[in-house]
Amino acid sequence: MAEHRSMQRGALLDAARSLLSEGGTEALTFPALAERTGLARSSVYEYFRSRAAVVEELCAVDFPVWAAEIEAAMSEAQEPEAKIEAYVRSQLGLVGDKRHRAVVAISASELDAGAREKIRAAHGSLIAMIVEALAALGQAEPRLSAMLLQGVVDAAVRRIEAGAEEDPVIVTDAAVAMALRGVGG
Repeated sequence: MAEHRSMQRGALLDAARSLLSEGGTEALTFPALAERTGLARSSVYEYFRSRAAVVEELCAVDFPVWAAEIEAAMSEAQEPEAKIEAYVRSQLGLVGDKRHRAVVAISASELDAGAREKIRAAHGSLIAMIVEALAALGQAEPRLSAMLLQGVVDAAVRRIEAGAEEDPVIVTDAAVAMALRGVGG
């Protein structure tokens, strides 16, 4: 029984990822989750008490996987510049991934304080990964620089997600150049 419940919970989370990546948080409704999974709407409530609860669980499940992929890419790089490039490229490389689109949709939405706090903590762990590399490059304010760098990454994510006229490779290369050389070109 526990295994069956775990499978249904997993199916609900996967349906939530699809709904979020297709239509943002407005698309994430209990009737839509029920329809996608073939469960009765009342059954969805047995697993999650609210939309925010679904979002919180997605954050708890997907953010660590996402962060681990970024961390793995960074750990292969030796020099601080290469670590920063890996940080930017690995995040932008995940843009087409359904989990990533779900996380982006979640991050952009109006959520209760608990869900927002989980998202902030997850973003904080991403930023913490890059602080050391920025300090090694001689940044006087590595944490501030990390937050600004993440802002560049977030802007590039939005540009790619929006289907900008530039190829995602061009957006990614521009974000890497911005991260490594600032506006100096």
